[in-house]
Amino acid sequence: MTNPVNIIATVLALVVLALIIRSFRINQEYQRGVVFRLGRIAATKGPGWFWLIPLIDRVYKVDLRTITYALATQETVTRDGVAVRVNAVLWFRAVDPIKVLTTVVDWRSAVIQAAETGMRDAIGQSDLDQMLKERTTINTRLLELLARTCEQWGVVVDAVEIKDLDIPEQMQRAIAREAEAIREKRARIIKAEGEQDAAKTLADAARIIGDVPGALELRRLQTLTEIGVEHNSTIIAMFPTELLEAAKKLSKN
Repeated sequence: MTNPVNIIATVLALVVLALIIRSFRINQEYQRGVVFRLGRIAATKGPGWFWLIPLIDRVYKVDLRTITYALATQETVTRDGVAVRVNAVLWFRAVDPIKVLTTVVDWRSAVIQAAETGMRDAIGQSDLDQMLKERTTINTRLLELLARTCEQWGVVVDAVEIKDLDIPEQMQRAIAREAEAIREKRARIIKAEGEQDAAKTLADAARIIGDVPGALELRRLQTLTEIGVEHNSTIIAMFPTELLEAAKKLSKN
């Protein structure tokens, strides 16, 4: 007949062994465990293995890896009254496991809600032109807003980037017309500047030809040489009176 004492001892030994095995925990390199002892924070464990006091300690694990989240599309109005649809991508991570667990119920959801609210505020403080041309400035402003909010939760926001910006079709046509007008304006300015430079060059050349004796005649001869390259043309050249007068003077001498 089996001794009841032995049975009780065996059961107790199995229970103790089970508690010991259950109190043995392992955290991965990217995990930290916050230990609560009778409801109070006792320590932060990990990475690696650690022990808990059976029936007294409870541990909650926090993942420290960066979380990438695509924010839902937000419909809001810019400072100059244009309705836009914007979505963005958010990168954030937990850096203080104790704050993450004790200051907010669901820290991931809290960060996402704060990012969506901050994005609407940042867009509401910006003009449409600024959003189209200076998106980096808006990203920086949004990142500063989130950093102040999430710091109290033990969370760091690494980056936030506006991904897509949808504006009304009518506004798109207006922007296209404005861009076309700007390009046309630049083309006209460049053409006018080119004509001005050409006019200055011609004026300088005319001044040089007028000041240097014989320069005009040399230019005429050069022009005749260039025209003479074409063999299928007949050229009638009139000698200027200056050449005739110079020839007469030479003959008299």
